[in-house]
Amino acid sequence: MPTKVIALTGNQAAAEAMRQINFDVAAVYPISPQTELMGFFAEYVANGEVDTDMVAVEGEHSAMAACIGAAAAGARVITASAGPGIAYMVENLYIASGMRLPIVLIDVNRALSAPLSIHCDHADSMLTRDSSWISIFSENAQEAYHNLIMSVKIAEKAMFPVIVNYDGYIVSHSIENVEVLDDETVRNFVGPSGIHRIPYPLLDVSKPVTYGATAQPDYYTECKYQQHVDFLKVYDIFREVAQEFESISGKYYDFIEEYMTDDAEYIGISMGSSFGTLKDAVNALRAQGRKVGAIKIRLYRPFPVKEVARALSNAKGVAVFDRADSFDGIGGPLFKDVASAVFHNQNRPLIHNFIYGLGGREIHEEEFMRAFDRVERLEKGVESRDYLVEYLQVRA
Repeated sequence: MPTKVIALTGNQAAAEAMRQINFDVAAVYPISPQTELMGFFAEYVANGEVDTDMVAVEGEHSAMAACIGAAAAGARVITASAGPGIAYMVENLYIASGMRLPIVLIDVNRALSAPLSIHCDHADSMLTRDSSWISIFSENAQEAYHNLIMSVKIAEKAMFPVIVNYDGYIVSHSIENVEVLDDETVRNFVGPSGIHRIPYPLLDVSKPVTYGATAQPDYYTECKYQQHVDFLKVYDIFREVAQEFESISGKYYDFIEEYMTDDAEYIGISMGSSFGTLKDAVNALRAQGRKVGAIKIRLYRPFPVKEVARALSNAKGVAVFDRADSFDGIGGPLFKDVASAVFHNQNRPLIHNFIYGLGGREIHEEEFMRAFDRVERLEKGVESRDYLVEYLQVRA
């Protein structure tokens, strides 16, 4: 597996993957912290290092509309956005997935206004969670690079679009060593482009088809049912692609990543860049003799229900860390997913939700340790709670 190690930011690593994949079309509109990513890629376009037709559009809604048209024609397509840009393209996200178009979207995660913030949280990605897009979270630049390469194949095998998430500024603008595959390996892995990668390309004029047709009440439900059934097949497709990717990279990416969970009584769960800090908190508590562990959610949609239920089957208490608030009186989006996953477990642990890291606030090991303490005291009945959710980092 020929690789080289290069110091790259998350945005540089993603741009490098885009160069190696050599997409047919990239339709984009700038928004921080995504702007730098497309700037890097624009240099590859300007230097003739890719064949990509880079389309500068007037907004994110148009960016996704251009992607839909190009993907329906048979092109291999990518776009990228963040925060309010994701919000602006949401209507078209549902159209892309309903039409079963294998588009790749990079979400450089950013908070939503108001108040205005260009820094990271996962509120933008949570807007997409029910849109029938496959959603993958990346902890660092290495995972962003690998997830982006895998996403092309996952999308084209599943015939669903894929979002690759990584945290704005924390990952996008931080530099780290990244193992980069050689161009030939990446291009052999994703395979050649061409309109017949998808079943019914618009440009195949010998077999004319219609996209965007109206469905009346007598057929709409059947269309959604087929979408529902096929989305459940993503689990097998993701694993199949992950195993194939392991053969060229030596790295296997499962739906979730467990850390010291075998004998853990209390387990913390997070997504994205905070997982390293969460593992540090686990290490510190283990040094005190505490039986704690951590889980990272990598495949967020479809949610890894069975894997989470199994991993929590012997836990006494679970701390779910959400980098977004649902403002619904229940808890954050990840909290509700985890609670649903363990509902049918014979052993149902106490689950408590912590909101953290909003608008780019840095999370520290001590704060995660404090959350573990809180969950243990709740589970033992030493403390009580009025709500299932609380903020972890509110200043006094």
